[in-house]
Amino acid sequence: MDLYYKAGACSLAPHIVAVEAGLPLNTISVDLGTKKDATGGDYLAVNPKGYVPALRTDAGVVLTEVGAILQYLGDINPKAGLMPPAGTAARVKQQEWLFFISTEIHKGMGAFFNPMMTPDWRKGVEATLGRRLAWLEKTLGDGPYLSGETFTAADAYLFVVLNWAKVAGYDLDKFPKLVAFRKRVSERPKVQEALKAEGLI
Repeated sequence: MDLYYKAGACSLAPHIVAVEAGLPLNTISVDLGTKKDATGGDYLAVNPKGYVPALRTDAGVVLTEVGAILQYLGDINPKAGLMPPAGTAARVKQQEWLFFISTEIHKGMGAFFNPMMTPDWRKGVEATLGRRLAWLEKTLGDGPYLSGETFTAADAYLFVVLNWAKVAGYDLDKFPKLVAFRKRVSERPKVQEALKAEGLI
């Protein structure tokens, strides 16, 4: 499988899940400015949306949204426990987490990187994101992971978007449980492996 990625972007989540699941993966970096990949190829020919990630499966199918890619990778090796079995209540809860992270946390954090952001716009984003993170802080509590004791695909995704806070100049320290979560995930050996592969540590 080929994973098209930009170091530290949301494509890091499927990278982590693939490593955690023990899946062979060929990673190809993308320059999002020029839309060229590391081989010199036209990334828009792979993913006309123009952003990462994109995953080309062994069957040649291209998937382009984080939530879909995470579920696909998690299902390849069910024993890794990264995605509960389809049709179960646990699976639906995991999907709920993926959708929440995508629409409420990813989009909120991602807005800080928009060069058109104004101070007033930022205040609005910070207020909304703060409410979402406060709920998440309370819901996570002292549990190690979102679904309890088991690390899942949703944890990988949340870890990645929380990592953007420092670069975005957003103060995450007011949410100590989320800071502890981020540190806990970062210390997982397979997460370290993915971070090193992308040159992030």
